[in-house]
Amino acid sequence: MSEPSAQDLPPFETHRVGPVPPAFEPRDLWADDIALREGVARGGADGYRDGLQGYARLAGDELYRLGFDANRDRPRLRTHDRHGQRIDTVEFHPAYHRLMELAKAHGVAGLSWHRPGAGAHVARAALSYLHHQVEAGTSCPLTMTHAAVPVLRREPSLRDWADKAAAPHYDPRDVAASEKAGITLGMGMTEKQGGSDVRANATTATPLASGDGYALVGHKWFFSAPMSDGFLVLAQAPGGLTCLLMPRRLPDGAKNAFRLMRLKDKLGDWANASSEVEFCGALAWRVGEEGRGVATIIEMVMLTRLDCMLGAAAEVRMALAQALHHARHRVAFGRPLAAHPLMANVLADLAIESEAATALALHVAALVDAAPSDPHAAALARVATAAGKYWLCRRAPAVVNEAQECLGGAGYVEESILPRLYRQAPLNSIWEGSGNIQCLDVLRALSREPACAQALQATLARAAARHPLLEHEAARLGAGLAGGGEGVEAQARALVERLALVLQGAVLLEAGSPLAEAFLRSRLGGEHGQALGTLPVDIDFGPILARALPR
Repeated sequence: MSEPSAQDLPPFETHRVGPVPPAFEPRDLWADDIALREGVARGGADGYRDGLQGYARLAGDELYRLGFDANRDRPRLRTHDRHGQRIDTVEFHPAYHRLMELAKAHGVAGLSWHRPGAGAHVARAALSYLHHQVEAGTSCPLTMTHAAVPVLRREPSLRDWADKAAAPHYDPRDVAASEKAGITLGMGMTEKQGGSDVRANATTATPLASGDGYALVGHKWFFSAPMSDGFLVLAQAPGGLTCLLMPRRLPDGAKNAFRLMRLKDKLGDWANASSEVEFCGALAWRVGEEGRGVATIIEMVMLTRLDCMLGAAAEVRMALAQALHHARHRVAFGRPLAAHPLMANVLADLAIESEAATALALHVAALVDAAPSDPHAAALARVATAAGKYWLCRRAPAVVNEAQECLGGAGYVEESILPRLYRQAPLNSIWEGSGNIQCLDVLRALSREPACAQALQATLARAAARHPLLEHEAARLGAGLAGGGEGVEAQARALVERLALVLQGAVLLEAGSPLAEAFLRSRLGGEHGQALGTLPVDIDFGPILARALPR
């Protein structure tokens, strides 16, 4: 059918637009995602299926729309009230509070703790993955709140804080934690002079004469989610670097002695506030033993790094869904974009990347779930979390950018979610330890913790028996890791990249994924270029795309 001439158009209309892609939302993010459903089932979390289905529908509709509002109107810092009194308050758009309310109510921050059972960590991971797809900024306080619970539960005097953090209630009021049914928690670890080297922290924690806590004096260069009810911080106590819980409000409701200096002007993560803070004798309570601050937060870091993996997988998943949705409806050169062979190659490659990321993240969540009663799972989780965090977070920016290119200019403007995903994608590679820290942590675990080395050896042996490409890579990895010394450290990124790819390939094979062979050939078999969209020509893209997103 030919284009209408100018004479055929109604008055004052200069052109007509042909078929355009419909709105992405509302979508059922559970029904859309076969890899998610299969990962939840493998992780033994089908008992939580109804709740996951409900939250997935909510995420693909109301939460998706709320995310745009929460990011459009960024948080504002008010240091003083109209009378000149210091208040140190951050104001958020109402959409932020609604996102937090729904997330807390559905267990994104606490399902593992207030509804424990087989598969609870996998179910909670799935909730986090769903939430992060549509609004990543709120994932920061939700993740920290979730991760702090097991640490706080070890201190009898802080048990109430742990229970309220786990509770499915959100209360944004700036009042004492004792007045709330549910609370949120933030963190303050990084100082100007230290960065990842937290042992260089200079903030001091002086025991109070009353014996009821410590007085903090110092600063934090990154102080996340500053309107949280409490914050886990690291400071130098008489016995060395120590973990402490600092309440925002004192038990009597008075403001604690800290000052928010400014909010960070960040690349992304706009819905959430990150701040710089100074402590002026702020009250804090010890968590764990003095001098054992790093050891105390290790369990927290394991959980927050898992959420970094989940966040990266979520960003990749949403980017893929946006690109495939657009390409199926956008017509160019006489047929849908998705029908062009080169575009189909790009989309299929994105789909493989997404499923491999989701499968590995949920597999690590299943290891965390099994860890309390399974030493092998605990040891493997220690290594796989660091390796997966490094690789998945490293891949996310490139994958999101490739998805933007599928939409062309439409993927670069703020009416699309893709610019927000692209700004967000680098964060998880930096937060909770940059890439170098993750890779060195893998080497440290393997050299200093025999159980970790044994668990990895067993995993590589099992993988090697499944496929010739995995056998070849497992042998290369074993030789590389056995070298020792500075040579291994210099090659840590290359080794951990290959380790992550082997773990992804093994998980896909074990899961029976129809994408496993394409993943192994392209990622481990050398049948892939440097860019996405370079899959071998004999791979059938049709079934891969049909699996990735229902029409």
